[in-house]
Amino acid sequence: MSNNATQLERLTFFSDAVFAIAITLLVIEIHVPRLGVVDDQVFLAALASLRPSIFGFVLSFLVIGSLWAAHHRVFGMLVGYSRSVMVPNMLLLLVIAFMPFATALMSANPLSRVAEMFYAATLLLAALIQRLLFGRALQPGYLQAELTPGDVAAVRGRAWGLPVAAALSLLLAWFVPAWNNMVLLAIPLLTRWFAHIARVRAEKTSMAVKDIPATSTLQRVELHEPVIAASEPTA
Repeated sequence: MSNNATQLERLTFFSDAVFAIAITLLVIEIHVPRLGVVDDQVFLAALASLRPSIFGFVLSFLVIGSLWAAHHRVFGMLVGYSRSVMVPNMLLLLVIAFMPFATALMSANPLSRVAEMFYAATLLLAALIQRLLFGRALQPGYLQAELTPGDVAAVRGRAWGLPVAAALSLLLAWFVPAWNNMVLLAIPLLTRWFAHIARVRAEKTSMAVKDIPATSTLQRVELHEPVIAASEPTA
């Protein structure tokens, strides 16, 4: 188990490094204005022209940060992992490393339907791969002992927030390019909503399972009561 824990630590550190590099590279596409003049109005106009790039940077920073936070949360719940997580984890990192290009394409063409759909599709791909990764990682035998079924269910539920937001953004990009990205700002609310629903369902299921033995015992007692009552006069 100690060796498995060491390998888990190495996998987590490597993943964190890829997330950190990708999120840092986002700022490269915000080019510093070099105008050669000191006129304030010219500088303000140059800065205003950077709005799409700055918005793309902030948006992708938040999205990649959300993906990292979910990855960090799930792998923090593990004491080990199976080999089945390696492929989806590497695929997730592949898409994360590609995010700076998708962001630059969208920022350079803010009203382009193709650029917006390409960006949303990249996010959707990352979200679906992460959903697959979490499904393979959160398996019995690899989870910390103190975790409850509600904790695990909530994390699984949270993983649906980004896929739903990315899918809606992809759909809206066909009709309202650029404005479709507003949906992505709702990712924190969607993740909390899905987590709440999943936790409530898990807790109800757990309570129902606990009630089954008590109900069975009560039924057995009720079945025996008439027999005891009938045997009392003969005694």
